[in-house]
Amino acid sequence: MTPKIELSHKETQLFNIISNCASKLGFEVLCIGGFVRDKILGRPVKDIDFVTDKDGIALALEVAKSLGQEDNIHIFKNFGTAMLRYDDMDVEFVGARKESYSDDSRNPQVEPGTLEDDQKRRDFTINALAINLVDLGHYSKIVDPFGGIQDLKDGIIRTPLSPDKTFSDDPLRMLRAIRFSNQLNFTIEEKTFASIQEQADRIKIVSAERIITELNKIMQCPKPSVGLKLLEESTLLQRILPELSDLKGVAYIEGVGHKDNFYHTLEVIDNVASVSDNIWLRWAALFHDIAKTHTKKYENGGWTFHGHEMLGAALLPKIFRRLRLPLDHKLKYVQQLVRLHLRPISLTKENITDAAIRRLIFDAGESLEDLMILCKADITSKNESKKKRFLDNYRLVEQKMIEVEERDRIRTWQPPISGDSIMEYFGLKPCKEVGVLKNALKDAILDGNIPNEVGPAYEFIRTLGAEMGLKPKSN
Repeated sequence: MTPKIELSHKETQLFNIISNCASKLGFEVLCIGGFVRDKILGRPVKDIDFVTDKDGIALALEVAKSLGQEDNIHIFKNFGTAMLRYDDMDVEFVGARKESYSDDSRNPQVEPGTLEDDQKRRDFTINALAINLVDLGHYSKIVDPFGGIQDLKDGIIRTPLSPDKTFSDDPLRMLRAIRFSNQLNFTIEEKTFASIQEQADRIKIVSAERIITELNKIMQCPKPSVGLKLLEESTLLQRILPELSDLKGVAYIEGVGHKDNFYHTLEVIDNVASVSDNIWLRWAALFHDIAKTHTKKYENGGWTFHGHEMLGAALLPKIFRRLRLPLDHKLKYVQQLVRLHLRPISLTKENITDAAIRRLIFDAGESLEDLMILCKADITSKNESKKKRFLDNYRLVEQKMIEVEERDRIRTWQPPISGDSIMEYFGLKPCKEVGVLKNALKDAILDGNIPNEVGPAYEFIRTLGAEMGLKPKSN
């Protein structure tokens, strides 16, 4: 039985307007793709795509005129598309087309086509579903030439044509198959997945910008591990993010092994995703152990990964640059969490001093709560008593942080004298010595060696300055 599309009042109004405009111009037009799919699945919709057998821009201009939005239409002549906002949705118009990719090109060869051609070029059967707007008032009638409705019922990702042709035409579709599988909790059809494995190397012709768009959508799924496992099984992961793929496997020496850091990482990111939608916290979870491959050693009868947190943070700029992730405060945030993710656990193994807590609060700054989410997510032990012990220790650290923060206000802390004041005091211009004095003063206060007050601070820099051969400027 064909499912019925339930349109809202606003959507029905828009469909009526487009249908009337298409009739006036003598065009055929389909609503196609994600809107139809998500309406059937009962998922929220954010945009609507319309394809016509004639000129998509001409149809868009006519619709904009009918809506009184001539000044709010965006036209992309090079792509033959136009877009406008309707209610809270993006509405796009395009002329039907054929497109294909050569063996070594990232750019498609595009030529006009029929509506049937346009449906054939769609990536998956569930995205080739369409509504014909010619039959006014019959928008529930779905055009389904490839069995997409049945695939929706069965939870299957399958290509309309041969998967080899579909993925050869645009290799990004391999990533999209995995992303949709992850988002919709669907299974990729066996032949389709086998084709991905066979053509995985072809992903190298796709631009990093298009790849990261799909990776970010996988990272935003409720359980990113599902997509990441499929990326690894398809061998796409080792081509896109080999640093993560390299974590897979367990080495044994003298019968002693370590946990599989790849699967541990997947558990950590799912743990984070269960409590936070912050995609950059999820990226931090993905990268938190990224350097374990480089720091793994067997010594004294056990495995160690000394310094993996510092090396991991140092590796991130290169990885972000290659993936076209932003090289701004988001990179610094992820680096900070990777660098600090072992600090809270180290505090649970010793008598917690106020100085150590102050240092952690200061170093983590505004990311402190996110750091603690990551640290708790990092507990993936199957031993429930061990897990409980770790969580109890973290709660002790958190309680101590609350007490120290309430007393010392470290998160809004500023040193009692500034770098400018230090330069004025010694009659210095900006130089290395000023930085040394500032850092030493900060450490002395955070470690509780001197109070956070102006007088003791000046006494401290005067004494340290004398050891460095500096003298206060004469008044």
